[in-house]
Amino acid sequence: MSRIAILDLQGGVAEHAAHIRDCGHEPVFVKKQEHLENVSGLILPGGESSTLRKLLKETGLDKEIIQKVKTGMKVWGTCAGAILAASKVVGEEPCLSIIDIEIERNLFGSQLSSFTEFKVISKVSSQPVKLVFIRAPGIKSVWGDTKILLETKGVIVAAENESVLATSFHPELSPNREIHKYFIKKSGLQVKESTDIQWDQNRWMKR
Repeated sequence: MSRIAILDLQGGVAEHAAHIRDCGHEPVFVKKQEHLENVSGLILPGGESSTLRKLLKETGLDKEIIQKVKTGMKVWGTCAGAILAASKVVGEEPCLSIIDIEIERNLFGSQLSSFTEFKVISKVSSQPVKLVFIRAPGIKSVWGDTKILLETKGVIVAAENESVLATSFHPELSPNREIHKYFIKKSGLQVKESTDIQWDQNRWMKR
């Protein structure tokens, strides 16, 4: 059975899991290569990209993810996850190189510069989506078959190609589930969202 998975090595795993459950799927938590079997879509969560890069290499998941993308698996990188996915990273070597973007870490500033705003991402939803930026990277350029989905403050903050979605912000920290629904559909699965879900900002702690 095809599943939605979350890289479970470090970072904001439980928050994404709560949103995936709201969309009618029980997520797979990926710690080893074998956990990627029968996975249609994989979320690379926010966290510390240097730590995640190291753990990906130690587990061999970096090469396995690259191979799975070549055979049809979709990937969504949020914040640090977008850095891992990028083909170019300012000042350092790229990790997975699965989407043709150049990204720069902390482009919006430090933790003290964190901010939220509401934007319409036309390909995702006709309604404004809450965007949470925390030590967010910024996408400086895209090329090849990569398309820009959203810009804010003169910076690209969301882009995608056929296989990979990259966002600078944290949709999992908002009650809005539109981007999670978009990624599930991009992964070829159906969204079975309940209409009676109540937002609880602490629910992710109940993983």
